[in-house]
Amino acid sequence: MRRRRPVRARRLLVLRALGLGDLLAGVPALRGLRRAFPAHELVLAAPEGLREAAAATEAVDTVFPAEAPGRGVPSLRHWTGPPPDVAVDLHGNGPESHRALAELDPRRLLSFARPGTPPDTAPRRRSDEHERTRWCRLLWAYGIPADPSDLRLRLPTEPSPVPDAVVVHPGANAAARRWPAWRYAAVVRQLRAAGLRVVVSGGPGDGPTLDEVGERAWLTGEDFAYDLPFARFAALVAHAAVFVSADTGPAHLAVAYGTPSVTLFGPVAPRLWGPPPDKRHTVLWHEGAPGDPNGRRPDRSLLRVRVAEVVDAALARVREPAVPGPGGLRHVR
Repeated sequence: MRRRRPVRARRLLVLRALGLGDLLAGVPALRGLRRAFPAHELVLAAPEGLREAAAATEAVDTVFPAEAPGRGVPSLRHWTGPPPDVAVDLHGNGPESHRALAELDPRRLLSFARPGTPPDTAPRRRSDEHERTRWCRLLWAYGIPADPSDLRLRLPTEPSPVPDAVVVHPGANAAARRWPAWRYAAVVRQLRAAGLRVVVSGGPGDGPTLDEVGERAWLTGEDFAYDLPFARFAALVAHAAVFVSADTGPAHLAVAYGTPSVTLFGPVAPRLWGPPPDKRHTVLWHEGAPGDPNGRRPDRSLLRVRVAEVVDAALARVREPAVPGPGGLRHVR
């Protein structure tokens, strides 16, 4: 007889209805919650498109589809069944996300203190800490251990469509984190001239950018990996020789798989969103005034990153595969 999976009567609802990078930055907190509530069904309120990525964390049981434009707070009123036993706000620190969870009348609600509340009722959100550390600190304040370094994912079982290639990913959800397409094309040309197999990847909406990169770098159809299903894209990233991109969701996926990476930072400092200290990961960042990560034009600090810097960093990662260890962060001035 086939054994049935145990039915978890109580549900733990986590709100983090954002993008892929946000989900991956929240993995250490999700795993802390998984360990703290092993008998609960852990339900993640997130966009439907992240269902496979959420499953890859091995911490989430169910995705509750929830999404709002512009990184806003979605409504959760389509929740069915009894109220959550525990609700956790990993979405933000404002009243909107707290209110969306409170409307479901959970028995317990864990969140940062809202503006105007007494200082001893909940931990305060800080603007100077890394995203992974922030949510782990929130849980620790409620007695739930969580390790910010617990971010690695199990390697995909599906084979890569192009194993051991240098994968260049020009896209980003916001223009502020989009390095110009002509510069990516120059990187691709120089890496190919060095004898490397280069594949340009992209997701929905990246078509025009990929077209420009392809035209400027003289690419053909076999040089692209466009709009792949998550499992296939994950395999491409996991088995790449090096992954080159701006600070976007797939860059966090490369870090989660331990794939050597070169990440271009601009509006947000890598100390707030970058990879952990590890020689496999090179961050290129011209330190400057903080910018809007969701702005409508490329960030000035990002534009200061030069083509030669990216090419040199990618070649170093390919020719001198690094073992895990401190390092890899370059503050370029």
